[in-house]
Amino acid sequence: MAQWHLRSKRKITGGLLKRASKKKRHQRGRDFLPAHIGTVKVKILRSRGGNSKFMLLSSNIANVLAGGKAQKAKILSVVENKADAQFVRRNIITKGAIIQTELGKARVTSRPGQDGVINAVIVEEKPTQK
Repeated sequence: MAQWHLRSKRKITGGLLKRASKKKRHQRGRDFLPAHIGTVKVKILRSRGGNSKFMLLSSNIANVLAGGKAQKAKILSVVENKADAQFVRRNIITKGAIIQTELGKARVTSRPGQDGVINAVIVEEKPTQK
């Protein structure tokens, strides 16, 4: 079912507001499709002006910024997610999630549902074996 980004139907006092206009297509929202850990799957969505958004459905690779250099790293698991505690158990990646990668723990800086890619910054580097 469609979600609508409209103003409230009620006033602060509790009374009903009169409609100023009909619902418009650009006021529709989208359902949340979470990005999981797995093979790379991207859904292409049409956005306003005929432009495209890339909704990431699953990925096992992240672009991790470590020491001023960006590297591709394999995602092992989701360690922490402030958006929802259940996302950790279900391995759902959102912006702000802490993920465990081959390079160490990293915080996701991109929006996978909007950008179609996972960018992250190293928070805690993995100790190197000597």
